[in-house]
Amino acid sequence: MLPKPTYDLTFVRHGESVGNAENRIQGQAEFPLSDMGRAQALALGERWKSEGISFDWILSSPLGRALETGQIIADALGHPNPIELDSLWAERHNGKRAGLTWDEIQVKFPDPEFYNPFQPIAETGEGDWLLFLRAGQALHKVLQRQPGRYLIISHGAILNMTFYAILGVTPHPNAQGPRFHLRNACFSRFIYHPHRHRWEVNIIGDRTHWKKPG
Repeated sequence: MLPKPTYDLTFVRHGESVGNAENRIQGQAEFPLSDMGRAQALALGERWKSEGISFDWILSSPLGRALETGQIIADALGHPNPIELDSLWAERHNGKRAGLTWDEIQVKFPDPEFYNPFQPIAETGEGDWLLFLRAGQALHKVLQRQPGRYLIISHGAILNMTFYAILGVTPHPNAQGPRFHLRNACFSRFIYHPHRHRWEVNIIGDRTHWKKPG
């Protein structure tokens, strides 16, 4: 019997950006990769090349820090096709917090004493449920494509909600519930068997390729 087709999905959080280095809550504000972020992406690409790993398709958030991460990895792997951009994989729209430092946010737009997951973030941003729904839409869109190996370059908040969608977790009030600690340039891998509707959790947050210089 021939093996059933599967979706092999690898998710990467972008490398360190200038905004990360400055402790900014970026959201959809644009910040380029830092030199360290470029080194992190290259280290991951070179690791996968040494392990003989390749992908059929590479998808990316259109934000520059994600696209640059994806391009560095694609170049290291000799990926033959252009990266596909999809705005569904962009980071959370975090309203008036976008691009501010954490200290600035505590003064201008701190979290209320209690907030439910349907409330917007910083007046105009995506609340947790809205982000969760977008993550589900992004995942659904991939699973309407043909089976194969996918690399998806994205961001911490949207990837957390994607993993919620995969694992059947819904948003909690006050940002309670599980949180996946996804550091810069880490990767996570899930395998979906559509004929059984079964997810395999293979890896979450692997960053062993990155050994900080010095």
